Amino acid sequence: MSDPFLQLVRPVTHDIGAFQVRRAIPARTRTMVGPFIFVDQFGPAHLPPGSAMDVRPHPHINLATVTWLFEGAIDHRDSLGSFATIRPGQVNLMTAGRGIVHSERSPGEARLTTQTLYGMQTWLALPDGREEIDPAFESRSDLPLVEDGCASARVIMGTLWGATAPTTQHAETIYAEILLAPGGAIPIDAEADERAVMLVGGEASVDGTPLELFTLTVLAPGAAMRLTSATGGRVMLLGGEAFTTPRHVWWNFVSSSRERINQAKADWEQGRFPKVPGDSEEFIPLPRIATTVSYP
Repeated sequence: MSDPFLQLVRPVTHDIGAFQVRRAIPARTRTMVGPFIFVDQFGPAHLPPGSAMDVRPHPHINLATVTWLFEGAIDHRDSLGSFATIRPGQVNLMTAGRGIVHSERSPGEARLTTQTLYGMQTWLALPDGREEIDPAFESRSDLPLVEDGCASARVIMGTLWGATAPTTQHAETIYAEILLAPGGAIPIDAEADERAVMLVGGEASVDGTPLELFTLTVLAPGAAMRLTSATGGRVMLLGGEAFTTPRHVWWNFVSSSRERINQAKADWEQGRFPKVPGDSEEFIPLPRIATTVSYP
């Protein structure tokens, strides 16, 4: 039997204040899986009363952010005037395009009690010809649920198992949360150019090969596979079309052009990005050395 795993990308842990996140890509060994160019997993983290997630306003260009929660709640605000409280079962898609600023904070009521935060933050590179589109925001909870005995899958983006999510796609994308009860199994379709899975809870195997917890496991292309769990697990499936031109990452900026990223850095330092209504008093300064970068 051939190895179903093309590559294992083990995450690097970053401390963002109240809790830690595990960043799988971008990494030296892998920059993208389909349009996904940034994959963070966080939690489950238990924040005591008075503690909170407070990601101050910061900018993005030439990408779309996708926020997905298993537990907890996050208030999103952006420079378009959008406001949404994201909760489990609901996807927030923020398209930066030519430029947007947003903040992510714990809701006021959550700060009064012990809160749990557990979920995924991913970025999608925008395809050639669409990097500089108008910024946009959408929050959707009308996502299809595919169920089969001891397995269920929520389709967050794209078409999987015959179900299509209504979430906007800028490039062909697949993204789903899979829950396996003990003895559960579900097929992994082979149609996407690139696919990866991440075990984020419990245990699971692909074609009999166990998954490592929190490791981004890139699957061999073109082969139909089967995801199973003996005792129960939670797995994220992600991927989509392979980009033919490279993307660069520096801090919160993604682009096919390094010059465009340098322009964005200067624009942020000089205050040329728009403000976030309702959250304009604070901001994250441009770092001298970015912890999120592409290689080389």
